[in-house]
Amino acid sequence: MTACTIVWLRQDLRLVDNPALHAAAVRGKVLPVYILDDDSPGPWRMGGAQRWWLHHSLQSLAKALAKKGMPLWLKKGDPRIIFPALCQSVGADAVYWNRRYTPWGIAVDKALKESLKEAVEVRSFNGSLLFEPWEVKTGEGNWFKVFTPYWKKCLAQVEIGDSLPVPGGLKSPEKIPEGDRLEDWHLLPTKPDWAGGFRETWQPGEAGAGKQLERFLVSRLSYYADKRDVPVADATSGLSPFLHVGEVSPRQIWCAVHMAAAQEGHLEKPVQKFLSELGWREFSYHLLYHFPELPELSFRREFNAFPWEQNDRYLLAWQKGQTGIPIVDAGMRELWHTGVMHNRARMLAASFLTKNLLIHWREGADWFWDTLVDADLANNSASWQWVAGSGVDAAPYFRIFNPVLQSRKFDPEGEYIRRWVPELAALDKDTIHAPWEKKIRPKGYPEPLVDLYATRDRALQAYQQIKKRG
Repeated sequence: MTACTIVWLRQDLRLVDNPALHAAAVRGKVLPVYILDDDSPGPWRMGGAQRWWLHHSLQSLAKALAKKGMPLWLKKGDPRIIFPALCQSVGADAVYWNRRYTPWGIAVDKALKESLKEAVEVRSFNGSLLFEPWEVKTGEGNWFKVFTPYWKKCLAQVEIGDSLPVPGGLKSPEKIPEGDRLEDWHLLPTKPDWAGGFRETWQPGEAGAGKQLERFLVSRLSYYADKRDVPVADATSGLSPFLHVGEVSPRQIWCAVHMAAAQEGHLEKPVQKFLSELGWREFSYHLLYHFPELPELSFRREFNAFPWEQNDRYLLAWQKGQTGIPIVDAGMRELWHTGVMHNRARMLAASFLTKNLLIHWREGADWFWDTLVDADLANNSASWQWVAGSGVDAAPYFRIFNPVLQSRKFDPEGEYIRRWVPELAALDKDTIHAPWEKKIRPKGYPEPLVDLYATRDRALQAYQQIKKRG
């Protein structure tokens, strides 16, 4: 009897460099499966922007598999209920998957493995990270809480092999039960359809990931180190949403970047800078694995006593890009239109929310979770806590970004602001960063919600209070 393996796809929606799929193909017949589990994540149920991306990613993957003569079997529900019946129905003697690292993902996978192991072979693989979170340890055998020594340790023990090719000779089982239709999951927005900007900006899917990686290597990598903080420079990789759903693996990116560096000797500086950013992604997963409360609880426990304020009016103005602070509003509007926000603008928007408005970092993390196409639990949680000052290896709380100074430094001509805040397009480069300083109020644009200097002092006083208590 020919072996049959179910491959449970999750954040690995690709054919190239997919360890679980590759190992399954060696055994015999393969059934690729994707399950939409909306219950297990609880409050971290997939957000609207991610659902839009998922629809198109699954559509792309199904087409790629169809060219290989393979179906992509879809089902909505609890995998712990679905898999036992599915294994019996298709005669599967094994279930393979690439590992997840979210708290609920680990819990579901452990439970499923325990329930299936008596009937079928269950194996998991690393298809999402360069380094498993438990592999990188301090000299004392503990987990790292500071990025720089963590990344140095990673680089010291790095052994990144070549990417795995697309499995050849894929064959599916003869009998496959009826699954769901992707359209019936209603992942796309309809009333209203807010995804027009997404469609203009992105091509989800493995093919889109390959094009994005090639575009970065050819036209952006050379000036990445010098221009990545300039919003209008188009110097970032744009790979984060593809990485999040696994349309490209970090190993593919690692290998491609090193190959580019080998061909072009002058790329050493931008390559090292870019790979360190890939390292921050790894570090975020390291933190989430060892501190699974990261999305909910401040790592620095003294922040449990921080006097956060509940102000729905301020929060809504921030979400809509109507704070009256041009660079912050530009970032928030870019997010709404494209599903991403430039990394420098993300820091400024997060700092303004948590330090000038004193609104809890979880409110910002929740909004990003729903609106970012690259919303990743590890990165989102670690980054928000870093800016808020409450996290591991966090920016000191007293480091409060001045959005006006930052705007003048990284968007000196005001091009980024003009693109996303058209109400200010007619202002000159000296005025556009802070119209109120010249007592100018452009039509249709609000006054600043708060005074930046007064709220900075207020935030520092609040920090001193919890510091004394600690």
